Amino acid sequence: MGVDGFAVDLGGTKIAAARIENGTVAARLQAATDPGADIAAQIDRIAGMLEQLGFRHGDPLGVAVAGRVDATGRWHAVNRNTLRAISAAPLGEMLCARFGARSRALNDAAAAALAEARLGAGRGARNFAFLTISTGVGGGLVLDGRLVESRNGLAGHVGFASSRLAGDPCGSGRIGTVESVASGKAIAAAAGLPDGRAVFDGGRHPELIDRSAAAVAALIADLTAILGLDRVAIGGSIGLAAGYLPQVLAHLSREPDLFRPQVVRAGLTHDSGLIGGLLAALDPAPPPSA
Repeated sequence: MGVDGFAVDLGGTKIAAARIENGTVAARLQAATDPGADIAAQIDRIAGMLEQLGFRHGDPLGVAVAGRVDATGRWHAVNRNTLRAISAAPLGEMLCARFGARSRALNDAAAAALAEARLGAGRGARNFAFLTISTGVGGGLVLDGRLVESRNGLAGHVGFASSRLAGDPCGSGRIGTVESVASGKAIAAAAGLPDGRAVFDGGRHPELIDRSAAAVAALIADLTAILGLDRVAIGGSIGLAAGYLPQVLAHLSREPDLFRPQVVRAGLTHDSGLIGGLLAALDPAPPPSA
């Protein structure tokens, strides 16, 4: 099966659209996400970007979004501070009506996990996890070659797991999560800077970056204890920042051998969500039924 078509990756800070040819991004557009836009406005934005890329009604289209996409195709913004106007929005139905029946929506980290497992850093691993450390902390799980999905769309939202290093609330409403201490948003808030990358670029507050890496390392060990992971790939703007992965590995080295899977940089870097979104749209296997 050729991996050809179109994809959109709509995250907490940016929206990217791409034309994909033979599993590679051939053309790409990117803009800032409007966090206050409702579902209709978000789809209009997607349509405008796809039109510039040559999309025609009925072409394969994968749309990867931040938040939950349940088995009925409804989109829920788990972190309501990021996408304020999205609540049980009928994304799947509206995508098919606007762009054709070969459209599919899924969580952005799940899409990235699928792409990395099939075409990137997860190839050859039986039990694989992808973690994205960016505005938030997300993830996707591919076990025995199959993406783990759930009817409520929560599967893979590993950033909402508890962390012994955290005590503050995160956008999910939980207290003391990995996301509340390890995400770019959490790092920036603790440093009093506009975003997490500013902390890296300024070379200040190394203790905040180290704490983030420690929380991610502990999460990897916990997931390995539960799922028997062989390999983990790290992505996202923070996860791919220079020096971050070595800090995660340094903290993970303090765990017993049994809880230390192979941990690598995401192979498809910032394109994994786009490619995985299209893979999901092309996949003949249906999502979990309602």
